Amino acid sequence: MYIVESKSGAIACMLFALFFLGTWPAILTQLERRGRLPQHSYLDYTITNLLAAVIIAFTFGQLGPTNDAKPNFLVQLSQSNWPSILFAMAGGVFLSLGNLSTQYAWAFVGLSVTEVIACSITVVIGTTLNYFLDDKINRAEVLFPGVACFLIAVCLGSLVHASNAKDNKVKLDKLGDSNMGENGPTSNGTNSNSREDLENGSLILEEKAKAGTANFLIALENRRSIKVFGRSTFIGLIVCIFAGVCISLFSPAFNLATNDQWHTLNDGVPHLSVYTSFFYFSSSSFVIGVILNITFLYRPAFNLPPSSIKSYLNDWDGRGWAFLAGFLCGLGNGLQLMGGQAAGFAAADAVEALPLVSTFWGVIFFGEYRKSSKRTYVLLVSMLSMFIVAVGVLMASAGERKH
Repeated sequence: MYIVESKSGAIACMLFALFFLGTWPAILTQLERRGRLPQHSYLDYTITNLLAAVIIAFTFGQLGPTNDAKPNFLVQLSQSNWPSILFAMAGGVFLSLGNLSTQYAWAFVGLSVTEVIACSITVVIGTTLNYFLDDKINRAEVLFPGVACFLIAVCLGSLVHASNAKDNKVKLDKLGDSNMGENGPTSNGTNSNSREDLENGSLILEEKAKAGTANFLIALENRRSIKVFGRSTFIGLIVCIFAGVCISLFSPAFNLATNDQWHTLNDGVPHLSVYTSFFYFSSSSFVIGVILNITFLYRPAFNLPPSSIKSYLNDWDGRGWAFLAGFLCGLGNGLQLMGGQAAGFAAADAVEALPLVSTFWGVIFFGEYRKSSKRTYVLLVSMLSMFIVAVGVLMASAGERKH
């Protein structure tokens, strides 16, 4: 099997992972803003997410000769390594819960702030745990100042969200010709009793309205699947924090699966390779994602309309994009873990700078923070600057694992 051993190779894996992991949330966000039910998108996402793990296992995990010390993927499937498998599967459960939660948080607090808060919490908790699990191969005097920068970014992210929410409220209050319909705010002349007319009207309004204006916000609310007007933004922050805690635990669990720091394997049983662990990790993530989202089809959260398996199977609008999102996430997770096995999982948490990529997509394609106040812009720039500093410091702390 192929093993990344150099620090430069690990950093290359992290940079590619950073791009992939920062892009897939933007794709699912766009689908929700177009009105596709998040349950449908996430079910599609889980399929290709698992597919990416299978491809990685049968390529990188099977490259080269196999031996007793470093068995290939297929050889390890028949070995007695259940303790490590359970750790890997636990990591998959944590990540699935975290990613599923962020899908709803995007609607309430926006793509940029959601990713900042969730990822910063992930770094603060996950990086600290990985540092001690990896026998302190990362430089503490560099690593923990980077963790502190991520923690500051959490606070700045909350301030950005509060300031932007205040800006949006001012915009809507100034719009004198809008009213509240049963399905959210609509402009005068829109028939709120007809869903078809409402959606068509919002599409026309959104085409004419400039990003950042009150009309744009109203059109977006009418079209999207998760209605957020009139709801407390505190809900979004709670979902963000829950997602961050869940995601922060997946990397330490994966670390235990591949390196067996707690000595749970029997003597003579080799450690799980990163590829075998990733396969079990993705399999459990797939199972949890399918179970929860099928449940949400019939018992949806946040007053979403109920759906069914038949409706999901017939919903091809945006399915290709959802498949792409799952595949990018799977590749990103795989590359992050390959880099972490070489340079330490604490340093690999630098890919949690993915909000830098997500914020770029959010500003360019979704019109986030358009026509906001100067205070919001100052906070946004401060938040992103703190992220850039934190990522540089975290990568600088990278070590090299002794094999």
